Amino acid sequence: MERMTGLDASFLYLETDTQLLHVCALIILDPVADGMDYEFAALKEELGRRLHLVPSMRRHIHRVPFDLDHPVWVEDANFDLDYHVRRIGIPSPAGRRELAELVADIAGRPLDRSRPLWQLWVAEGLEGGKVAVISKYHHAIVDGITGTNMMMHLCDLEPGVRYAEPDEDRRITESEPNDLKLAAEGLLRFPAKLGAFGMVPKTLGMLGGFVERRRSDKKGMATPFTAPRTPFNRTISPHRSVAFTKASLAEIKDIKSAFGVKVNDVVLAVVAGALRDYLQACGELPDTSLFASVPVSTHGTSRHEQGINKVSTLFCRLYTDVADPVERLRLIAEANRGAKAEHDLIGADFLQDWAKYAPPNTFQLAARVYSNFRLAERHPVVHNLVVSNVPGPQAPLYFLGYRIDSMYPFGPVFHGAGLNVTVLSSGGHLDFGFIACRELVPDLETMADAVHDAITELLKAARDTD
Repeated sequence: MERMTGLDASFLYLETDTQLLHVCALIILDPVADGMDYEFAALKEELGRRLHLVPSMRRHIHRVPFDLDHPVWVEDANFDLDYHVRRIGIPSPAGRRELAELVADIAGRPLDRSRPLWQLWVAEGLEGGKVAVISKYHHAIVDGITGTNMMMHLCDLEPGVRYAEPDEDRRITESEPNDLKLAAEGLLRFPAKLGAFGMVPKTLGMLGGFVERRRSDKKGMATPFTAPRTPFNRTISPHRSVAFTKASLAEIKDIKSAFGVKVNDVVLAVVAGALRDYLQACGELPDTSLFASVPVSTHGTSRHEQGINKVSTLFCRLYTDVADPVERLRLIAEANRGAKAEHDLIGADFLQDWAKYAPPNTFQLAARVYSNFRLAERHPVVHNLVVSNVPGPQAPLYFLGYRIDSMYPFGPVFHGAGLNVTVLSSGGHLDFGFIACRELVPDLETMADAVHDAITELLKAARDTD
Protein backbone atom coordinates (compact mmCIF):
# COMPACT_ATOMS: atom_id res chain seq x y z
CA MET A 1 0.00 0.00 0.00
CA GLU A 2 1.27 3.46 -0.86
CA ARG A 3 -0.42 6.80 -0.25
CA MET A 4 -0.86 9.07 -3.24
CA THR A 5 0.78 12.48 -3.22
CA GLY A 6 -1.43 15.54 -3.37
CA LEU A 7 -0.35 16.36 -6.91
CA ASP A 8 -1.08 12.84 -8.20
CA ALA A 9 -4.42 12.78 -6.39
CA SER A 10 -5.39 16.21 -7.74
CA PHE A 11 -5.81 14.68 -11.20
CA LEU A 12 -8.54 12.49 -9.69
CA TYR A 13 -10.18 15.33 -7.77
CA LEU A 14 -10.35 17.67 -10.78
CA GLU A 15 -11.79 15.07 -13.15
CA THR A 16 -15.46 15.36 -14.15
CA ASP A 17 -17.72 13.64 -16.67
CA THR A 18 -16.48 16.05 -19.33
CA GLN A 19 -12.97 16.92 -18.11
CA LEU A 20 -11.27 13.53 -18.43
CA LEU A 21 -7.74 13.62 -17.06
CA HIS A 22 -6.07 10.72 -18.80
CA VAL A 23 -3.36 10.80 -21.45
CA CYS A 24 -3.42 8.76 -24.64
CA ALA A 25 -0.95 7.70 -27.30
CA LEU A 26 -1.32 6.26 -30.77
CA ILE A 27 1.54 3.84 -31.44
CA ILE A 28 1.90 2.63 -35.03
CA LEU A 29 3.70 -0.72 -35.23
CA ASP A 30 5.32 -2.01 -38.43
CA PRO A 31 5.97 -5.77 -38.08
CA VAL A 32 6.57 -6.11 -41.85
CA ALA A 33 9.66 -3.87 -41.66
CA ASP A 34 11.57 -6.66 -39.91
CA GLY A 35 9.79 -9.60 -41.50
CA MET A 36 7.94 -10.35 -38.25
CA ASP A 37 4.76 -12.37 -38.08
CA TYR A 38 2.35 -10.30 -36.00
CA GLU A 39 0.06 -12.05 -33.53
CA PHE A 40 -2.26 -10.29 -31.12
CA ALA A 41 -1.96 -13.12 -28.60
CA ALA A 42 1.84 -12.86 -28.65
CA LEU A 43 1.72 -9.11 -28.02
CA LYS A 44 -0.68 -9.49 -25.09
CA GLU A 45 1.27 -12.37 -23.55
CA GLU A 46 4.52 -10.43 -23.75
CA LEU A 47 2.89 -7.50 -22.00
CA GLY A 48 1.76 -9.85 -19.23
CA ARG A 49 5.33 -11.06 -18.76
CA ARG A 50 6.56 -7.49 -18.25
CA LEU A 51 3.91 -6.12 -15.91
CA HIS A 52 6.06 -6.76 -12.84
CA LEU A 53 8.46 -4.13 -14.21
CA VAL A 54 5.75 -1.45 -14.06
CA PRO A 55 4.01 -1.77 -10.66
CA SER A 56 1.56 1.07 -11.37
CA MET A 57 -0.09 -1.06 -14.06
CA ARG A 58 -1.25 -3.59 -11.44
CA ARG A 59 -2.45 -1.15 -8.77
CA HIS A 60 -5.85 0.42 -8.27
CA ILE A 61 -6.90 3.31 -6.06
CA HIS A 62 -8.55 2.79 -2.69
CA ARG A 63 -10.38 5.80 -1.29
CA VAL A 64 -10.07 6.79 2.33
CA PRO A 65 -13.54 6.85 4.01
CA PHE A 66 -15.21 10.25 3.74
CA ASP A 67 -12.14 11.40 1.74
CA LEU A 68 -10.36 12.31 4.97
CA ASP A 69 -7.03 11.96 3.20
CA HIS A 70 -5.56 11.26 -0.21
CA PRO A 71 -6.31 7.77 -1.61
CA VAL A 72 -3.84 4.90 -1.41
CA TRP A 73 -2.51 2.59 -4.12
CA VAL A 74 -3.20 -1.13 -3.61
CA GLU A 75 -2.23 -4.06 -5.80
CA ASP A 76 -5.29 -5.41 -7.59
CA ALA A 77 -5.87 -8.97 -6.37
CA ASN A 78 -8.38 -9.52 -9.20
CA PHE A 79 -6.21 -8.11 -11.98
CA ASP A 80 -7.53 -9.17 -15.40
CA LEU A 81 -5.23 -8.56 -18.37
CA ASP A 82 -8.08 -9.32 -20.80
CA TYR A 83 -9.97 -6.31 -19.44
CA HIS A 84 -7.04 -3.96 -19.99
CA VAL A 85 -5.88 -5.17 -23.42
CA ARG A 86 -8.60 -5.18 -26.06
CA ARG A 87 -8.71 -6.00 -29.74
CA ILE A 88 -10.86 -3.71 -31.85
CA GLY A 89 -11.92 -3.80 -35.46
CA ILE A 90 -11.34 -0.98 -37.93
CA PRO A 91 -12.28 -0.82 -41.62
CA SER A 92 -9.38 -1.99 -43.78
CA PRO A 93 -7.31 -0.34 -45.10
CA ALA A 94 -7.55 2.22 -42.33
CA GLY A 95 -6.10 5.64 -43.03
CA ARG A 96 -5.24 8.69 -40.97
CA ARG A 97 -8.81 9.90 -40.60
CA GLU A 98 -10.19 6.52 -39.48
CA LEU A 99 -7.42 6.19 -36.90
CA ALA A 100 -8.05 9.72 -35.62
CA GLU A 101 -11.75 8.96 -35.17
CA LEU A 102 -10.93 5.76 -33.27
CA VAL A 103 -8.47 7.53 -30.94
CA ALA A 104 -10.98 10.34 -30.34
CA ASP A 105 -13.68 7.82 -29.40
CA ILE A 106 -11.38 6.03 -26.94
CA ALA A 107 -10.08 9.32 -25.50
CA GLY A 108 -13.65 10.42 -24.75
CA ARG A 109 -14.37 7.45 -22.44
CA PRO A 110 -13.55 7.58 -18.71
CA LEU A 111 -11.42 4.92 -17.04
CA ASP A 112 -12.96 2.63 -14.42
CA ARG A 113 -11.55 3.71 -11.06
CA SER A 114 -12.20 0.33 -9.47
CA ARG A 115 -9.46 -1.12 -11.69
CA PRO A 116 -5.85 -0.15 -12.52
CA LEU A 117 -6.09 3.12 -14.45
CA TRP A 118 -4.96 2.11 -17.93
CA GLN A 119 -6.05 0.33 -21.11
CA LEU A 120 -4.55 -0.71 -24.46
CA TRP A 121 -6.68 -1.00 -27.57
CA VAL A 122 -5.17 -2.86 -30.53
CA ALA A 123 -6.47 -2.20 -34.05
CA GLU A 124 -5.34 -4.27 -37.01
CA GLY A 125 -5.92 -3.84 -40.73
CA LEU A 126 -3.82 -0.75 -41.42
CA GLU A 127 -2.16 -0.24 -44.79
CA GLY A 128 1.06 -2.18 -45.31
CA GLY A 129 0.29 -4.65 -42.54
CA LYS A 130 0.79 -2.07 -39.81
CA VAL A 131 -0.94 -2.28 -36.42
CA ALA A 132 -2.21 0.54 -34.21
CA VAL A 133 -2.00 0.43 -30.43
CA ILE A 134 -3.98 3.10 -28.58
CA SER A 135 -2.84 3.42 -24.98
CA LYS A 136 -4.72 5.27 -22.27
CA TYR A 137 -3.26 6.02 -18.82
CA HIS A 138 -4.70 8.24 -16.14
CA HIS A 139 -2.58 11.28 -15.32
CA ALA A 140 -2.56 10.13 -11.70
CA ILE A 141 -0.18 7.30 -12.71
CA VAL A 142 1.90 8.96 -15.42
CA ASP A 143 3.50 12.23 -16.52
CA GLY A 144 5.83 12.93 -19.44
CA ILE A 145 8.98 11.49 -17.89
CA THR A 146 7.39 8.56 -16.04
CA GLY A 147 5.44 7.75 -19.20
CA THR A 148 8.68 7.59 -21.18
CA ASN A 149 10.26 5.42 -18.48
CA MET A 150 7.24 3.13 -18.52
CA MET A 151 7.52 2.73 -22.28
CA MET A 152 11.18 1.76 -21.90
CA HIS A 153 10.12 -1.31 -19.91
CA LEU A 154 7.79 -2.28 -22.75
CA CYS A 155 10.27 -1.57 -25.54
CA ASP A 156 13.57 -3.03 -26.77
CA LEU A 157 16.32 -2.10 -29.20
CA GLU A 158 15.81 -5.18 -31.37
CA PRO A 159 12.78 -7.07 -32.68
CA GLY A 160 11.19 -10.19 -31.25
CA VAL A 161 12.53 -9.95 -27.69
CA ARG A 162 10.57 -12.21 -25.35
CA TYR A 163 10.85 -12.05 -21.56
CA ALA A 164 10.70 -15.08 -19.30
CA GLU A 165 7.77 -15.58 -16.97
CA PRO A 166 8.40 -13.60 -13.75
CA ASP A 167 9.27 -15.51 -10.62
CA GLU A 168 6.32 -16.35 -8.41
CA ASP A 169 7.75 -14.30 -5.53
CA ARG A 170 7.53 -11.23 -7.77
CA ARG A 171 3.76 -11.65 -7.96
CA ILE A 172 3.18 -9.78 -4.73
CA THR A 173 -0.38 -9.82 -3.46
CA GLU A 174 -1.77 -7.69 -0.69
CA SER A 175 -5.15 -7.46 0.93
CA GLU A 176 -7.34 -4.39 0.76
CA PRO A 177 -6.50 -1.92 3.56
CA ASN A 178 -8.70 -1.60 6.61
CA ASP A 179 -11.06 1.36 6.12
CA LEU A 180 -11.36 2.05 9.84
CA LYS A 181 -7.59 2.28 10.12
CA LEU A 182 -7.39 4.54 7.06
CA ALA A 183 -10.05 6.84 8.52
CA ALA A 184 -8.22 7.04 11.84
CA GLU A 185 -4.94 7.81 10.08
CA GLY A 186 -6.70 10.48 8.06
CA LEU A 187 -7.96 12.17 11.22
CA LEU A 188 -4.51 12.00 12.79
CA ARG A 189 -2.94 13.52 9.68
CA PHE A 190 -5.52 16.32 9.50
CA PRO A 191 -3.53 18.79 11.69
CA ALA A 192 -0.70 18.53 9.17
CA LYS A 193 -3.04 20.09 6.61
CA LEU A 194 -2.77 23.32 8.60
CA GLY A 195 0.75 23.50 7.21
CA ALA A 196 -0.85 25.17 4.21
CA PHE A 197 -0.88 28.39 6.24
CA GLY A 198 2.90 28.15 6.34
CA MET A 199 2.92 28.31 2.56
CA VAL A 200 1.33 31.77 2.58
CA PRO A 201 4.46 33.77 3.54
CA LYS A 202 6.51 31.79 1.01
CA THR A 203 3.94 32.49 -1.69
CA LEU A 204 3.76 36.19 -0.85
CA GLY A 205 7.56 36.40 -0.93
CA MET A 206 7.63 34.70 -4.30
CA LEU A 207 4.98 37.08 -5.68
CA GLY A 208 6.95 40.04 -4.31
CA GLY A 209 10.07 38.85 -6.12
CA PHE A 210 8.01 38.32 -9.26
CA VAL A 211 6.64 41.89 -9.17
CA GLU A 212 10.09 43.36 -8.44
CA ARG A 213 11.59 41.53 -11.39
CA ARG A 214 8.85 42.78 -13.71
CA ARG A 215 9.63 46.36 -12.74
CA SER A 216 13.17 46.00 -14.03
CA ASP A 217 12.54 43.56 -16.88
CA LYS A 218 9.25 43.40 -18.77
CA LYS A 219 10.17 40.15 -20.53
CA GLY A 220 8.98 37.04 -18.76
CA MET A 221 6.07 34.70 -18.39
CA ALA A 222 2.73 35.63 -19.82
CA THR A 223 0.35 36.67 -17.04
CA PRO A 224 -2.52 34.22 -16.38
CA PHE A 225 -6.06 35.53 -16.91
CA THR A 226 -4.89 37.93 -19.64
CA ALA A 227 -5.18 35.65 -22.69
CA PRO A 228 -7.57 36.60 -25.51
CA ARG A 229 -10.64 34.42 -25.92
CA THR A 230 -10.77 32.03 -28.89
CA PRO A 231 -13.38 29.47 -30.00
CA PHE A 232 -11.65 26.74 -27.94
CA ASN A 233 -11.61 28.74 -24.70
CA ARG A 234 -15.04 27.59 -23.56
CA THR A 235 -16.60 24.89 -21.42
CA ILE A 236 -15.76 21.49 -22.90
CA SER A 237 -17.98 18.49 -23.62
CA PRO A 238 -16.90 14.82 -23.24
CA HIS A 239 -16.49 14.52 -27.03
CA ARG A 240 -13.02 14.65 -28.53
CA SER A 241 -11.49 15.31 -31.93
CA VAL A 242 -7.99 14.11 -32.72
CA ALA A 243 -5.41 14.78 -35.44
CA PHE A 244 -1.75 13.91 -35.81
CA THR A 245 1.19 14.49 -38.11
CA LYS A 246 4.91 13.75 -38.36
CA ALA A 247 7.79 16.16 -38.99
CA SER A 248 11.53 15.80 -39.49
CA LEU A 249 13.62 16.44 -36.37
CA ALA A 250 16.60 17.26 -38.60
CA GLU A 251 14.65 20.14 -40.18
CA ILE A 252 13.67 21.45 -36.75
CA LYS A 253 17.34 21.35 -35.72
CA ASP A 254 18.33 23.18 -38.91
CA ILE A 255 15.96 25.99 -37.96
CA LYS A 256 17.25 25.95 -34.37
CA SER A 257 20.88 26.27 -35.50
CA ALA A 258 20.18 28.96 -38.10
CA PHE A 259 18.54 31.30 -35.59
CA GLY A 260 20.45 30.37 -32.44
CA VAL A 261 17.40 29.22 -30.47
CA LYS A 262 16.33 26.00 -28.74
CA VAL A 263 14.34 23.09 -30.15
CA ASN A 264 11.49 23.92 -27.79
CA ASP A 265 11.41 27.49 -29.15
CA VAL A 266 11.05 26.12 -32.68
CA VAL A 267 8.30 23.70 -31.61
CA LEU A 268 6.34 26.54 -30.00
CA ALA A 269 6.86 28.73 -33.08
CA VAL A 270 5.58 25.94 -35.35
CA VAL A 271 2.50 25.43 -33.17
CA ALA A 272 1.98 29.20 -33.12
CA GLY A 273 2.14 29.32 -36.91
CA ALA A 274 -0.41 26.51 -37.21
CA LEU A 275 -2.73 28.25 -34.73
CA ARG A 276 -2.42 31.57 -36.56
CA ASP A 277 -3.26 29.98 -39.92
CA TYR A 278 -6.21 28.07 -38.48
CA LEU A 279 -7.74 31.01 -36.60
CA GLN A 280 -7.14 33.40 -39.50
CA ALA A 281 -8.97 31.05 -41.87
CA CYS A 282 -11.88 30.94 -39.39
CA GLY A 283 -11.91 34.72 -39.01
CA GLU A 284 -11.20 34.28 -35.28
CA LEU A 285 -7.57 35.42 -34.95
CA PRO A 286 -7.28 37.76 -31.92
CA ASP A 287 -5.40 41.05 -32.17
CA THR A 288 -3.25 40.09 -29.18
CA SER A 289 -1.02 37.06 -28.69
CA LEU A 290 -2.29 33.68 -27.60
CA PHE A 291 -0.28 32.03 -24.89
CA ALA A 292 0.21 28.45 -23.85
CA SER A 293 0.66 26.60 -20.62
CA VAL A 294 3.83 24.53 -21.09
CA PRO A 295 4.46 21.69 -18.59
CA VAL A 296 8.01 21.54 -17.25
CA SER A 297 9.42 18.38 -15.70
CA THR A 298 10.92 18.79 -12.22
CA HIS A 299 12.12 15.19 -11.91
CA GLY A 300 15.75 16.29 -11.81
CA THR A 301 15.27 19.27 -9.50
CA SER A 302 12.44 18.42 -7.09
CA ARG A 303 13.28 17.67 -3.46
CA HIS A 304 10.20 15.43 -3.28
CA GLU A 305 11.07 11.77 -3.66
CA GLN A 306 7.57 10.28 -3.61
CA GLY A 307 4.94 10.60 -6.27
CA ILE A 308 4.61 10.09 -10.00
CA ASN A 309 3.84 13.58 -11.26
CA LYS A 310 6.74 15.97 -10.78
CA VAL A 311 5.82 18.91 -12.92
CA SER A 312 5.57 22.66 -12.97
CA THR A 313 4.40 24.98 -15.71
CA LEU A 314 5.46 27.98 -17.78
CA PHE A 315 3.06 30.44 -19.36
CA CYS A 316 4.56 31.22 -22.77
CA ARG A 317 3.56 33.88 -25.29
CA LEU A 318 3.13 32.49 -28.80
CA TYR A 319 3.10 35.85 -30.64
CA THR A 320 0.31 34.74 -32.95
CA ASP A 321 -0.31 38.43 -33.60
CA VAL A 322 3.04 38.67 -35.45
CA ALA A 323 2.81 37.85 -39.16
CA ASP A 324 6.50 37.29 -39.87
CA PRO A 325 7.45 33.71 -38.84
CA VAL A 326 11.13 34.52 -38.14
CA GLU A 327 10.26 37.51 -35.98
CA ARG A 328 7.70 35.33 -34.18
CA LEU A 329 10.38 32.71 -33.47
CA ARG A 330 12.82 35.29 -32.14
CA LEU A 331 10.22 36.85 -29.88
CA ILE A 332 9.20 33.43 -28.55
CA ALA A 333 12.82 32.52 -27.81
CA GLU A 334 13.43 35.83 -26.03
CA ALA A 335 10.23 35.52 -23.98
CA ASN A 336 11.05 31.94 -23.06
CA ARG A 337 14.40 32.98 -21.62
CA GLY A 338 12.62 35.46 -19.37
CA ALA A 339 9.92 32.94 -18.51
CA LYS A 340 12.54 30.38 -17.50
CA ALA A 341 14.19 32.91 -15.20
CA GLU A 342 10.85 33.63 -13.53
CA HIS A 343 10.09 29.92 -13.27
CA ASP A 344 13.38 29.41 -11.44
CA LEU A 345 12.40 32.24 -9.08
CA ILE A 346 9.12 30.48 -8.25
CA GLY A 347 10.89 27.17 -7.67
CA ALA A 348 10.43 23.64 -8.97
CA ASP A 349 8.38 22.44 -5.99
CA PHE A 350 5.85 25.26 -5.67
CA LEU A 351 2.98 23.30 -7.23
CA GLN A 352 3.79 20.10 -5.33
CA ASP A 353 4.15 21.95 -2.03
CA TRP A 354 0.65 23.41 -2.36
CA ALA A 355 -0.94 20.25 -3.78
CA LYS A 356 -0.09 18.11 -0.75
CA TYR A 357 -2.55 20.19 1.27
CA ALA A 358 -5.35 19.77 -1.28
CA PRO A 359 -8.60 18.87 0.55
CA PRO A 360 -10.23 16.06 -1.53
CA ASN A 361 -13.88 16.95 -0.92
CA THR A 362 -13.37 20.65 -1.57
CA PHE A 363 -11.46 20.06 -4.80
CA GLN A 364 -13.99 17.55 -6.13
CA LEU A 365 -16.95 19.80 -5.31
CA ALA A 366 -15.23 22.81 -6.86
CA ALA A 367 -14.50 20.86 -10.06
CA ARG A 368 -18.15 19.83 -10.41
CA VAL A 369 -19.45 23.34 -9.72
CA TYR A 370 -16.97 24.87 -12.18
CA SER A 371 -18.09 22.42 -14.87
CA ASN A 372 -21.84 22.47 -14.24
CA PHE A 373 -22.11 26.25 -14.09
CA ARG A 374 -19.80 26.77 -17.08
CA LEU A 375 -17.64 29.12 -15.04
CA ALA A 376 -14.81 28.95 -17.60
CA GLU A 377 -16.89 31.34 -19.71
CA ARG A 378 -17.50 33.80 -16.86
CA HIS A 379 -13.96 34.94 -16.10
CA PRO A 380 -10.97 36.08 -18.19
CA VAL A 381 -9.13 33.34 -20.05
CA VAL A 382 -6.37 31.79 -17.93
CA HIS A 383 -4.44 30.43 -20.93
CA ASN A 384 -5.43 29.40 -24.44
CA LEU A 385 -4.09 25.87 -24.71
CA VAL A 386 -1.52 23.40 -23.40
CA VAL A 387 1.60 22.71 -25.47
CA SER A 388 3.90 19.96 -24.26
CA ASN A 389 7.22 18.94 -25.81
CA VAL A 390 8.42 15.54 -24.57
CA PRO A 391 11.92 14.31 -25.48
CA GLY A 392 12.16 10.64 -26.39
CA PRO A 393 14.81 8.15 -27.49
CA GLN A 394 16.21 8.57 -31.00
CA ALA A 395 17.20 4.92 -31.55
CA PRO A 396 14.68 2.63 -33.29
CA LEU A 397 12.41 0.99 -30.71
CA TYR A 398 10.37 -2.20 -30.67
CA PHE A 399 7.16 -2.27 -28.62
CA LEU A 400 6.59 -5.74 -27.17
CA GLY A 401 8.65 -7.16 -30.04
CA TYR A 402 7.37 -5.06 -32.96
CA ARG A 403 9.01 -2.01 -34.58
CA ILE A 404 7.54 1.38 -33.69
CA ASP A 405 6.89 3.47 -36.81
CA SER A 406 5.35 6.48 -35.00
CA MET A 407 4.09 7.39 -31.54
CA TYR A 408 1.63 10.28 -31.28
CA PRO A 409 0.84 11.59 -27.77
CA PHE A 410 -2.43 13.20 -26.67
CA GLY A 411 -2.77 15.05 -23.37
CA PRO A 412 -5.93 16.11 -21.53
CA VAL A 413 -8.02 19.16 -22.36
CA PHE A 414 -9.58 21.42 -19.74
CA HIS A 415 -12.54 23.68 -19.24
CA GLY A 416 -11.50 27.03 -20.66
CA ALA A 417 -8.63 25.47 -22.66
CA GLY A 418 -10.18 22.89 -24.95
CA LEU A 419 -7.09 22.25 -27.08
CA ASN A 420 -3.89 20.35 -26.30
CA VAL A 421 -0.85 19.89 -28.54
CA THR A 422 1.73 17.34 -27.37
CA VAL A 423 4.92 16.70 -29.33
CA LEU A 424 7.20 13.69 -28.91
CA SER A 425 10.65 13.48 -30.47
CA SER A 426 11.80 9.94 -31.26
CA GLY A 427 13.51 8.01 -34.03
CA GLY A 428 14.65 11.15 -35.85
CA HIS A 429 11.22 12.74 -36.16
CA LEU A 430 8.70 14.81 -34.23
CA ASP A 431 5.26 13.29 -33.75
CA PHE A 432 2.59 15.98 -33.20
CA GLY A 433 -0.59 14.94 -31.41
CA PHE A 434 -3.56 17.35 -31.46
CA ILE A 435 -6.61 16.73 -29.27
CA ALA A 436 -9.54 19.05 -28.64
CA CYS A 437 -13.15 19.26 -27.58
CA ARG A 438 -14.94 18.25 -30.79
CA GLU A 439 -17.58 20.99 -30.59
CA LEU A 440 -14.95 23.71 -30.08
CA VAL A 441 -12.44 22.61 -32.75
CA PRO A 442 -14.40 20.61 -35.33
CA ASP A 443 -11.74 20.69 -38.08
CA LEU A 444 -8.64 19.74 -36.14
CA GLU A 445 -7.01 17.99 -39.11
CA THR A 446 -6.63 21.37 -40.84
CA MET A 447 -4.68 22.69 -37.84
CA ALA A 448 -2.40 19.64 -37.85
CA ASP A 449 -1.74 20.05 -41.58
CA ALA A 450 -0.75 23.68 -40.99
CA VAL A 451 2.27 22.40 -39.01
CA HIS A 452 4.04 21.61 -42.26
CA ASP A 453 3.37 25.06 -43.70
CA ALA A 454 4.84 26.63 -40.56
CA ILE A 455 7.95 24.43 -40.77
CA THR A 456 8.38 25.15 -44.49
CA GLU A 457 8.28 28.92 -43.89
CA LEU A 458 10.90 28.76 -41.13
CA LEU A 459 13.09 26.28 -43.01
CA LYS A 460 13.12 28.49 -46.12
CA ALA A 461 14.11 31.48 -44.00
CA ALA A 462 16.81 29.44 -42.27
CA ARG A 463 18.34 28.35 -45.57
CA ASP A 464 18.20 31.89 -46.90
CA THR A 465 20.48 32.94 -44.02
CA ASP A 466 23.23 30.51 -45.16
